[in-house]
Amino acid sequence: MTRNNEVLCFAGQPVGRLLRARVPMLTRRVLDRLPGELPVYAELPREELVGDIADIVQYNLRLLADVIEQRRPARDGELARQRDSAAQRAEEGIPLDAILSAYQLGMAIGWAEIAGQACPADLPALHEALGWQLGLLRQLIAAVSSAYLEARQILDGHEHAGRHALMTALLAGEPLEQVAQRTGHRPAPCYVVFILALARHPDERGPGQRARVAARRKTRRVQTALDRFARRPTLTALDTSGGTVLMPVAEPPRWPELCALVGHAADLAGAAVTAAAVTAGPPAIPAAVAQAGEIVDLVRRTGKPPGLYRLADVLLDYQLSRPSEALAGLAELLRPLDAKPELLRTLESYVDYGLDRRRTATALHVHPNTVDYRLRRIATMTGLNPARSTELPRITAALVARRSVAGR
Repeated sequence: MTRNNEVLCFAGQPVGRLLRARVPMLTRRVLDRLPGELPVYAELPREELVGDIADIVQYNLRLLADVIEQRRPARDGELARQRDSAAQRAEEGIPLDAILSAYQLGMAIGWAEIAGQACPADLPALHEALGWQLGLLRQLIAAVSSAYLEARQILDGHEHAGRHALMTALLAGEPLEQVAQRTGHRPAPCYVVFILALARHPDERGPGQRARVAARRKTRRVQTALDRFARRPTLTALDTSGGTVLMPVAEPPRWPELCALVGHAADLAGAAVTAAAVTAGPPAIPAAVAQAGEIVDLVRRTGKPPGLYRLADVLLDYQLSRPSEALAGLAELLRPLDAKPELLRTLESYVDYGLDRRRTATALHVHPNTVDYRLRRIATMTGLNPARSTELPRITAALVARRSVAGR
């Protein structure tokens, strides 16, 4: 067994000396395996791999030799180079998991080399040396992770500020050259402009921290779905009830793809999503935002189900929501039903269910004969007969106009 005042040895050779003698060879071995096992390193310039990366690998192996030889944890100052290296990798966009895997690979290769020199009698020394090696690895993970995340936080803060400024400029309709100069970001050639209305997640309905966490998680998951679809960060102004999204795209996506995206976002969020989308170039974004907002407002006021909508889906409602002298006149046609809400609900359901009296009756929980009776009452009170196909355009227009006037 080894005693505290003795040098740890494998096969009679000091472990620290064994490791230091093999540092150049072990470094080459690590560099040979890194690109194959962690493909992100294969994308780095060759001079960086054999320069900065090789230097930090050698430094870590020599530090491991010192830690085992002197039987002590690494000192804080001995981890400064690793922190600096982690910050540089963060600036280069290397993922943190790849960096930590590279450290683990270097340590594993170094340990396998020196442990292979041990014989059965060295088991106590082997256990102690392994303890020091694992302790150093824990210190390295903590130091590297902390430095990386701190650097990323600063970088993400700058990037977020730039994206926010870009979104503000696009919504204001600033000239493209001015936008690029002021924000440091050049606008994409095309954007899908979304207005989103997010329903509440079931967990948001309770009081306290649980509801706040559920609300933030819902919004974050919607944001994640949008970013993954765009394969780049989207420009968003979202809160827990919804908001505005400018998704940069090279060319307009197909409508079924956008519908599937909104459905996927709703599934991830665990909450219904009602949305409108308009594709526009940067100069047309302010008008697109206004139009998408009106579409969502119309969809919600007319009781349509959640999902993605475009102008073609609400053409009649949209047109009749424009201010005109005819709007109030159309709404006035149904004024006699104000005192009979059950008749108004019957008329709305009858139109919504494609003039199917049985489906209307089921939706209203009444007998089909009751539906027939109410439709006759409506004809008598308003002069508009739902049973006549020639009356249906005026009835539909009157219902839309009534909702528009009520919404205002």
